[in-house]
Amino acid sequence: MLAYVTLGSNDTDRAVAFYDAVLAELGAKRFFDNGRMHFYGTAPGQPMLAIGGPYDEAEATCGNGVMPALGVADTETVDRVYAKAMELGAPSEGEPGQRMPTFYGAYFRDPDGHKICVCKLG
Repeated sequence: MLAYVTLGSNDTDRAVAFYDAVLAELGAKRFFDNGRMHFYGTAPGQPMLAIGGPYDEAEATCGNGVMPALGVADTETVDRVYAKAMELGAPSEGEPGQRMPTFYGAYFRDPDGHKICVCKLG
């Protein structure tokens, strides 16, 4: 059902460098880049994460309560992605851990302040 999520940035070069490194831990790469928007995914036809400046050219802001959750295959990947984000200086919003019997997740903020979750469901 989800096609893509877009996160705005006021420093796209910094944001793209962050996501190039963090999303590589998930096996994702940039599939589309038009200079303003940078779409990441793991395979054609799969959900994507897009980073770029707002279309209206106004300042990008992070939305309170907005949080993309990136699903992964195992808890080791959650741990690895979180560690990469910490290595890159991301603020932690919750270390990796079992939150409920069917949810293992970790939370961090990207360079623009967007809250991101990486999780293993099931």
